[in-house]
Amino acid sequence: MIDLYTSKYFGANLSHFSQLLAKHEGIIVSDSTIRLWLRDVDILSPKARKKTKRLLEADLRKRKKASASFKQKATIEDKLELLNRSEVHPRRPRCAYMGELVQMDASPHLWFGNTITHLHLAIDDATGMILGAFFDSQETLHAYYEVTRQILTIYGIPAKFLTDRRTVFEYKRKNASSDEEDTFTQFSYACHQLGIELECTSVPQAKGRVERLNQTLQSRLVIELRLVGITSIEEANEFLYSYIEEFNAMFALPLNHTRNVFEKQPCDRDINHILSILSCRKLDGGNCIRYKNKYYIPVTRNAHKAYLKKGMTAMVIEAFDGNLYVNILDHIFALEEVPLREAKSKTFDPVVKDVRPRKVYIPPMSHPWKHASFQAYLAKQKHRVLGANV
Repeated sequence: MIDLYTSKYFGANLSHFSQLLAKHEGIIVSDSTIRLWLRDVDILSPKARKKTKRLLEADLRKRKKASASFKQKATIEDKLELLNRSEVHPRRPRCAYMGELVQMDASPHLWFGNTITHLHLAIDDATGMILGAFFDSQETLHAYYEVTRQILTIYGIPAKFLTDRRTVFEYKRKNASSDEEDTFTQFSYACHQLGIELECTSVPQAKGRVERLNQTLQSRLVIELRLVGITSIEEANEFLYSYIEEFNAMFALPLNHTRNVFEKQPCDRDINHILSILSCRKLDGGNCIRYKNKYYIPVTRNAHKAYLKKGMTAMVIEAFDGNLYVNILDHIFALEEVPLREAKSKTFDPVVKDVRPRKVYIPPMSHPWKHASFQAYLAKQKHRVLGANV
C-alpha cells in the first residue's frame, strides 16, 4: 500500500486514494486504515489539518533530538521540510438559491504533461456544483467565454458572477492601443447584455468556494488525468465532460435542497452573438478594414461587396465561433478577407464558369451589436476614464 501511494498514486488525498484502490486495483481498504499505515512511516494526507501537522512535527523533532545517527537525523530533517502549513479561509453561509451567485477563477497548475496549463472553473455557490470548466494554455478571455457558454447552454442565465481582478478581468492597461485589449470591458459588456451582475475582487477569501475547488481538483483531477494518459489540452477538455458529472454526483448538494433562479437559456445563435469581441475601426481608402494585421472588405447578404465612404467609423464584431462582421451606420455586413494575391491568373489560367454567389447570413440588429450602445457603455467605465486622466 505504501509503495502504491508513493509511486503510482502520489499526491492523492487518503479518501481519494481509498476510492482509486477499489476502482483500479480491486483493493478495498478504508481511508482510516490507510491513514494509520501511512502515519507509521510519517506520511500525512495532503489535506491534513494544522493540528495533525504540528503533532507530527513535534514528534519528528523529538526523535531527531534523541537520535545519535547522522543519517537518521538527515532523514528526519527531510521529512520536516515536507510539512507545510496551509492557510485557513473564513467560512460564510451559502447563497439561498442555485444560480444566485457563480464564482469563477482560473487555476495554473501542472495538470498533465510537462507544461503548466490553466483550468478555468465556474462553481455555483448554493450547491457547490461545477457549472463549467475549460483548459487553456493561459488565463484568457476565450476560455472564460467558453465556460460562460457552457453555463448558458446547460443551465441558463445566472444572477451574478464573482471573479478575481487579475489578468482577463484586469482593468485596461495604460495607453492600450485598442478596445479589444480591454478584456474587462469585453467580458463585462457581454454580462451587461445578458443581465448578469459582474463583481470583481482581489481578496481570495471573498470567493472561497472556487478557491477550495481549485485545491480539491489539484489533488484529485491530476491523478485522474494521469491514470487515463492525457497529454494534451484537447484530450483534457474532452475528459472534463464526463469527470464533471462524476464530481457533481459525488460532492454537489442535491438540487431539491434549493430553488433554481437561472433565467431561460438563450439559443445557440444568441450566445454566439453575445460572447463576441467588439473593436472600433475606420474604413481606409481601399474600402477595407484592418483587423489583426489582415484586410477585410464589407459584404452584403447576397455576397456583393459594399463600397462605402473613406473614414467611416466601423465596429468590428468577432463572434464566438470566429466569424467576423462589421456594424457601419447600424447596418451589419459580413467581412471577407482580402488575399495578398489572386489565387488564379486571369491571363494564364483557364477560365472557370462563375458560380452564383452564395447568400451570406448576416444577423439582424436585434442583438447588442449597436455601435452607439457600446460607445455609451465604454463611457461609463470608471477605469477607462481614470486611465485616460493618468
